[in-house]
Amino acid sequence: MLQTRTRDAMLFQIVLAVFLTIILLIILIPFWRVIVTAFIPLDIYTREGVPFFLSPTQWTIEAFRQLLGHSQFPRAIWNSVVITLLGTAISLFLTVPLAYGLSTRNLPGRKLIMTIVLFTYLFSPGLIPVYLLITGMKLTNNYLAIILPPAVSVYNTLVMMSFFEGLPEDLKEAARLDGANELQVLWNVILPLSKPILLTIGLFYAVFFWNEFFTPILYLNDNNLLPLPVLLRNILISASFNEYVEYNAFSSSSLESLKAAGVLITMIPMILIYPWIQRYFTKGTLVGGVKE
Repeated sequence: MLQTRTRDAMLFQIVLAVFLTIILLIILIPFWRVIVTAFIPLDIYTREGVPFFLSPTQWTIEAFRQLLGHSQFPRAIWNSVVITLLGTAISLFLTVPLAYGLSTRNLPGRKLIMTIVLFTYLFSPGLIPVYLLITGMKLTNNYLAIILPPAVSVYNTLVMMSFFEGLPEDLKEAARLDGANELQVLWNVILPLSKPILLTIGLFYAVFFWNEFFTPILYLNDNNLLPLPVLLRNILISASFNEYVEYNAFSSSSLESLKAAGVLITMIPMILIYPWIQRYFTKGTLVGGVKE
């Protein structure tokens, strides 16, 4: 009986390993193709297309040089950083108290507020009313036009609310008995225990604001305010129509290489940030918070 269970466990481990390997290949192969496309020289691309592997002597950074050498690139990087940091900070500042309030079961009108929040999640107002609202508030050519409309994500609020509900009520009651008000309970008790969820939701907001390009197209008419995704989009559109001399038929990089390089450039910051935040995901939320 024991041998049968051991054999079944080993078979399960083998099947699981094969399945995870297949999933890993499904993810890595397209990503590897993007990398090869970004670094492939123009002559090889013209002659052979995109091979699966490149020899060490065939790699070139010409596509990155052309994108990074654009005159507006430093300004676009700065705009993206400002929008991401400011947008993430404002979103967390608004999401945390909303989620904490909804996690309080004896909150007066909690069901009504929850219904209103869920209503906005299920029914979007649409593009035209939001556009009229933003233009009516004179927020065009302003970072706030990108930050304020999506500042509070209902999904992120519900995730954070569920996390707050899982925290021991005894900790909150102990703080209240010591004379702390709700803001002090939130700041001194809840937030120190909520680093994993704060970093997780903060990462979700940061990725959203970093990759946002449709909203800036609508509300930012000043080229000095354009974030990186919009600049890369404009460069690629210009390259496809040969509007710039450096991207015409005499260019040393193909349009596909420029696209792949643009994808990698926008991915690099999030790839660098994610491993630093990942270590907080697995930490226990209540480590040292409750002692027997």
